Amino acid sequence: MAQRVLVKGNEAIGMGAIAAGCRFYFGYPITPQNDIPEFMSAELPKVGGTFIQAESEVASINMLLGAAATGARAMTSSSSPGISLKQEGISYMCGSEIPGVIVNMSRSGPGLGGIHPSQGDYFQSTRGGGHGDYRTLVLAPSTAQENYDLTMLAFDLADKYRNPVLVLGDALLGNIKEPVELKPYRKKPPVKDWALTGCKGRSQQILKSLYLADGELTERNWVLWKKYQRMQKETRWEEYRLDDAELGLVAFGSVARILKSSVDMLRDKGHKVGLLRPITLYPFPSQAVKEAAGRIGRLMVVELNTGQMVEDVKLAAECAAPVAFYGRPPGSIPTPDELAKEVLKVIKKGGAQ
Repeated sequence: MAQRVLVKGNEAIGMGAIAAGCRFYFGYPITPQNDIPEFMSAELPKVGGTFIQAESEVASINMLLGAAATGARAMTSSSSPGISLKQEGISYMCGSEIPGVIVNMSRSGPGLGGIHPSQGDYFQSTRGGGHGDYRTLVLAPSTAQENYDLTMLAFDLADKYRNPVLVLGDALLGNIKEPVELKPYRKKPPVKDWALTGCKGRSQQILKSLYLADGELTERNWVLWKKYQRMQKETRWEEYRLDDAELGLVAFGSVARILKSSVDMLRDKGHKVGLLRPITLYPFPSQAVKEAAGRIGRLMVVELNTGQMVEDVKLAAECAAPVAFYGRPPGSIPTPDELAKEVLKVIKKGGAQ
């Protein structure tokens, strides 16, 4: 029987990483993710792993690149401006096809911002926040349990596609304390015949993102593009009371967990609303959103920002349904009652129950 413990969301991420075989962690302090390096510094040495507090976020992402290039499972984490500093290294990892896990427990911005929960990093996460034509898989947990489960999944997907995977949470999900079932990791580690392990007894291997011969970089980018197309089968989402809904809500992460209570409140008053929660932000569950739009006829996006994922929802809906939006900039966390009132405004405006 799996052990069940009461832990903070940040600690659940560390537990999931170690369970999945992560043995190298490189990071730098920044709230609200500091519990992750604190946990890893205490627990990694117990399983023979290595923890390094780098001199900067730039150093930590390049340490991740180096460790992962040897075939090791490795991770880094930070919060918003720290992730911005890692973007060059993330682009290098994508260009060199080096897997690794990057956790962003985002804070408010822009600029230095503050430590309030925010979903303002959606564009950065899903569009390739650095230079070049690349993508990272993005997983968006909404509970401490999913922090644990999706971190383990992140390592599997990183190795499967030889690509960095980003786990995107926020201050709420990092600091909330919930029961977590510590499910054992039972998968067999993949064979990494591409890894740099020393070339004694075999031909030389090179991992690089620099291609200078005529047409070489074009060909390389088509190879990467084809991989990103294969990633589309990894879409994951959750539907909550959506079957008979007359208004479909779309939200991810921390605000989605709040909206579930709003849905229940509105259902109790006779309003047929439901929730579609993307779990993968890239690849985005466009087909699921499109089908919900066609079936329900009306959608509403709720985010802790002034409007980012709503663009992907509108693209996915493809004019099959009008898409309303409510955004809450960082600085406060909306209550279920507050969000229910905003949803009710859309319901009344449209005249549907």
